[in-house]
Amino acid sequence: MRLTALALLLATLPVLRADEGMWTFDNIPVKQIKAKYGVDLDAAWLKNLQLATVRFPGGTGAFVSRDGLVVTNHHVGRGAIAQVSSAQADLVKDGFTASRRDQEIKVPGLELMMLVSMKDVTARVNSAVKPGMADQEALAARLNALADLRRTEEAKTGLTCEPVTLYQGGEYWLYRYRKFSDVRLVAAPELQVAAFGGDPDNYTYPRHNLDFSLFRVYEDGKPYRPEAILPFSVKGVAMGELTFISGHPGITYRQQTHAQMVYARDTGIPFQLRTMERQKQALQAFSATSPEAHRLAAEAIYGIENGHKRLSGQLLGLAKQENLKKVEDAEAALRAAVAKDPALQARVGGSWDLMAQAVERQKSLLKEATFIDAGRGTLVGRVATLRHALTLVRLADELAKPSAERLSEFSEGNLKATRSQLLSPRPIQKPIDATLLAAGLQEAQDELSAKHPFVQALLDGQTPEAVAKAAVEGTKLDDPAVRKQLAEGGKAALEASTDPMILLAKTIDPFSRAIHKQVESQVTGVFNEHGGRIAEARFKAFGRAVYPDATFTLRLGYGPVATYANGSGTLAQPFTTFMGMYDRHLGWGGNAAAAEHGAWTLPERWLKRQSKLDLATPFNFIYACDTVGGNSGSPVVNVKGEFVGINFDSVFEGQGGYYVYDPDTKRAVATDARAILEALRKIMGAGKLADELLGR
Repeated sequence: MRLTALALLLATLPVLRADEGMWTFDNIPVKQIKAKYGVDLDAAWLKNLQLATVRFPGGTGAFVSRDGLVVTNHHVGRGAIAQVSSAQADLVKDGFTASRRDQEIKVPGLELMMLVSMKDVTARVNSAVKPGMADQEALAARLNALADLRRTEEAKTGLTCEPVTLYQGGEYWLYRYRKFSDVRLVAAPELQVAAFGGDPDNYTYPRHNLDFSLFRVYEDGKPYRPEAILPFSVKGVAMGELTFISGHPGITYRQQTHAQMVYARDTGIPFQLRTMERQKQALQAFSATSPEAHRLAAEAIYGIENGHKRLSGQLLGLAKQENLKKVEDAEAALRAAVAKDPALQARVGGSWDLMAQAVERQKSLLKEATFIDAGRGTLVGRVATLRHALTLVRLADELAKPSAERLSEFSEGNLKATRSQLLSPRPIQKPIDATLLAAGLQEAQDELSAKHPFVQALLDGQTPEAVAKAAVEGTKLDDPAVRKQLAEGGKAALEASTDPMILLAKTIDPFSRAIHKQVESQVTGVFNEHGGRIAEARFKAFGRAVYPDATFTLRLGYGPVATYANGSGTLAQPFTTFMGMYDRHLGWGGNAAAAEHGAWTLPERWLKRQSKLDLATPFNFIYACDTVGGNSGSPVVNVKGEFVGINFDSVFEGQGGYYVYDPDTKRAVATDARAILEALRKIMGAGKLADELLGR
């Protein structure tokens, strides 16, 4: 059966609907956008948007002035803001505005990345695979080819290059980035306004969040002059008006099999939610011990609450019967089409059943993978000093191996990022490490049993609290200089080290490697190989007519400002206002009531200066762009390329979009540019910054 016939059969599959898609900048559906909206996006418009967008750790931002001013979310910048805070000056809680350039605060270790260009290297990568190679050999050959191309490209361009795999191996690219390492905090509102409504309002709508912060990029001690910017719009955006979003969506699972999604719904996500709840309880108990403990724990608790609610929304989407029915029907159609092509049937026909078998094995390995496998688990992942210790323990051993045989974080493609994380000057809070390590050890004991060899080896007859206290109080790995010295000292330095966290990592490492090998061979390896084969069949049918799953690479989305039915029996309002924020504040009893841990309280200056605000100013709005985590901080622009808002969330009902796109509920939430300007002028005393954003 020829490819054209396969494509015809696959025409029965669900097609892209509404404004679905996270499109790479080399493949924007300009014809589709013009046909639907009458808007013609030219190359210059797209290039300006590309170069104006920057990647933050875990999120996105954008250049918005000729003097290097960058806007992102408060919650994306929150870690950096906390880093330059202190017990005497809590800039997260109280906000910050630099009145002059010399008051802007440099954030050590904060780096922003701007995508300069993209290079398709698919043909060169695939040419490394020789006839007769086994699947694992072919994978190794591709990885080595990508690593070689990356080294060559970085040497030639002087840029930071990252290998990118799209369509699960359908395409390979090198993305070339310019890195900015001198980034300074300029302004941020108080946390209570940036995250107004707290956890109860998170992922809901209507919202009233001033979720923005401003940084400035410097080069050679002077403000950077960006080639491209997104000037703030004075007019703003209106109901039904087309918007575009440029950002870095982190990950989606839309190409998973039906069996994998059922596992996520019934097993994986519920287990994650229980684990996160235990982490949160431990941190809340620590937070209650003192005001300083509360300050230290706030960022970690916020991250857990945010993740918990996002996963809960994903679970809601997967529980929606019609969503998984779409996946099941599409899978059945693809399997039927593959069956009619003898060559494809031989290669792909059995892949779905093998994937289902791997899912069953995934269930049986879930607990051990969670607590023992350092690459995937939560025990090491939670604790910064332990994570650094394990990296150091493994570094010399892994670098002695060929790149394709190393653990993923030590491959040529990831090694630079691993070293950067290891040597980062960003401070580590030992009390948080101690709290999370004790909670993780206790959970491992409860879930695996006290008699499990891993638990016995780590605790050695002691309590989780005692082991955690000794390891964290005794370690010096919170000092980047110590980590650097150990990394440069190699195996000899590690063997001689008596640092208790290094010793703990040495105990964990053999257990972790053993379970990692099991998970790789019985689960991940099968998912990669046979998920890749299924993707291969899908890519042969559709090619670039569809978008690839998210990979934390730059993408474009589009859609209008649009309402939706939010389950309350009515339609959600497209815009909220400052008036609505004050109404919600008063409706919950004001600051005196402090309901739900003060979720709807307001800082004093926002009460004192309320009369200065135009309360009818649009505050937040919802729009129908396709977004997920990583799009936080993404600029929302109009057809002129003007900044009209900053994405900070999506609605709870639409979280299932990580797995299945639902046009009825997929709505993103943005802070309106007009609200940012109003707050800068009327509340934050930053009229000069407002003028700068408007190009004045």
